[in-house]
Amino acid sequence: MSDSVSIASLSGRSLRYDLHGEPGAPVLVLSHSLGTDIRMSEPQINELAARWRVVRYDTRGHGQSSVPPAPYSITQLGGDVIDLLDHLDIERAHFCGLSLGGLTGLYLAVAAPSRIASLAVCSSAARLGTTAMWNDRIALVRRVGMTGIAASVMARWFTEEFRATNPDMVRSIEQQVLDTPVAGYAGCCEALRDSDLRSVVPDIRCPVLVLCGAHDPAVPIEDARWLAAHIPNAEYAELSTAHLSNVENPAAFTQRLSTFLAA
Repeated sequence: MSDSVSIASLSGRSLRYDLHGEPGAPVLVLSHSLGTDIRMSEPQINELAARWRVVRYDTRGHGQSSVPPAPYSITQLGGDVIDLLDHLDIERAHFCGLSLGGLTGLYLAVAAPSRIASLAVCSSAARLGTTAMWNDRIALVRRVGMTGIAASVMARWFTEEFRATNPDMVRSIEQQVLDTPVAGYAGCCEALRDSDLRSVVPDIRCPVLVLCGAHDPAVPIEDARWLAAHIPNAEYAELSTAHLSNVENPAAFTQRLSTFLAA
């Protein structure tokens, strides 16, 4: 197995990425949530890399990727992925995105269908939140910083039971939130605020899995069910988790994703 961590210098920005798995295996791109980085998928990486060539990357404004001037758009976030695939000479890949990453995947499946072999949309929807909600979030984080929102983010991302029984894991995810640059977080909030893909997701033709947390306050289960109902032949599954289902129930998440990808 060949692993590496690198920085891709793209036009006007840079993206940190890493590679896991055998070079000749089918490619799977993992895209993390708002406020995390490539470490979010640590619970999955070893098992997934046994079967796929896994590409993880830090979304612009997150982790060790650059923080270009705001505002950001879903077109830019999707364009970053395409440029990274080009940089790595990858013509076509499977894509799994959670929350912000899921919305990025939906955009790619519509805008660049020849590049996306299949799509897993996790804890996400075609429209996330409202304009007013995102404007409030942007104003709040600019006023109080990441330390001022981290605790409330953990309360939305994990069930009360999980937070009580897995404090070390929750702290590790909270640290990713704290490590996120305010400008990058706010820029991606702007991308989420301005994105509404409800009119175009019925055009998606690649295989799609919609995977949601049954107790997710960030993405109402009705939104996930709507998404699955409006994408032709999409599969739908629920886990008994809150928002970060891959962390709260990694075994069930990885098994469901692996079954979908193998099919």
